[in-house]
Amino acid sequence: MPTYGYRAVAKNGGKKKGSVTASDAQHARQMLLAEGLTPIEIKEQGILTKDINIPIFEGVKARDLSVFCHQFVSVIDAGVPVAEALELLSQQTENKTLRKAIQQTQKEIQQGETLADAMRKQGKRVFAPMFVNMVAAGEASGNLSVAFSRMADYYENANKTKSALQKAMIYPAIVLIVVVIVMFVMMIFVLPTFKTMFEGMGAELPWITRFIMGLSDFFVAYWWAILLVGGVIGLGAWLFSRSKKGKYVFDWIMRKIPVFGPLTVKTAASQFARTFATLTASGIPIIEGLEIVSRSMTNVYFKDALQYAREQVAVGTPLADALQQKGLFPPMVIHMVRIGEESGNLEHMLDKLADYYDEEVQAATKNVMAMLEPMIILLLCGVVGTVAIGVMLPMFQMYGMYDQYL
Repeated sequence: MPTYGYRAVAKNGGKKKGSVTASDAQHARQMLLAEGLTPIEIKEQGILTKDINIPIFEGVKARDLSVFCHQFVSVIDAGVPVAEALELLSQQTENKTLRKAIQQTQKEIQQGETLADAMRKQGKRVFAPMFVNMVAAGEASGNLSVAFSRMADYYENANKTKSALQKAMIYPAIVLIVVVIVMFVMMIFVLPTFKTMFEGMGAELPWITRFIMGLSDFFVAYWWAILLVGGVIGLGAWLFSRSKKGKYVFDWIMRKIPVFGPLTVKTAASQFARTFATLTASGIPIIEGLEIVSRSMTNVYFKDALQYAREQVAVGTPLADALQQKGLFPPMVIHMVRIGEESGNLEHMLDKLADYYDEEVQAATKNVMAMLEPMIILLLCGVVGTVAIGVMLPMFQMYGMYDQYL
């Protein structure tokens, strides 16, 4: 089914942007209205505007969970019991993994389990510990609908941030792949056609032409070895990145690299603020919340920093001071957390902080794209231009000798 991007107004007057999968625009409008949103604009997304999400395996995406939470709130608020609501939503869920988890959750509830315990049994890859803890807090307080509403907003914002990051990463990756393919085609199929002509000229070729022709001969003779070595290096790098030491190496690079470093830090700040604000709003204790947030962080250095902060808070250190000691989080995070602690309104400050860094991530992503585009163009021009110069110089020499002969 097609995906439709939308702009809508929520019940509280706030504006929201996002995307839904529906059979047509009218169906998309009905889905938004069922979630309590008043659509302002609905447009079908094309290849360039569609949210990018490339899973290696069939999994549960943030957008799937956001839609599930919104639909769950709508059904529960209508007075439908939890078990019946899960049965209804399982029939509407397109993601196979999530559908199976919802069906199994319903069975567990019918056997006497609480909703949180039933979800916990489905595993962390479907319902994260933060999700389960939020549901447990909602059940204990009698505000299950509020808990799911907060999780819907959380996953919706997480999906936006992830999509922005994927767009920033996938564009240069695709262009580099195209450069490699062009190089192989030129070296193996195009340049050898000039070799016979150059050999018949009887004149000494320019050094750049000799270099390019030698490189072409190497590609023709050992293309299989180049692909094999490249594959081995790529596989080795991937396996190393999966190891504990590799994670620290690659995450250190991502923090320090000039273009992506600031984006990595801002993304971590946004992830911390949004997740911790959601947990704090549901009454999760700070120490337990820091443990959950730490496990959800993607960069191991920020994960370790939050584990350290949890240990310091446990012995009485203010959260702002504990976060500051590792020197990883930006000053804005420390400042806002300190104000929240001193005013007793940490949840509100974290929400503001999350909104701020969500916008910063969007802006930083655009800056990265703006910086990468000219760099990639220069790379393409360098590769193609060097080959073109190497091919054209002998021709210029040949025409010069011909004119001199005449």
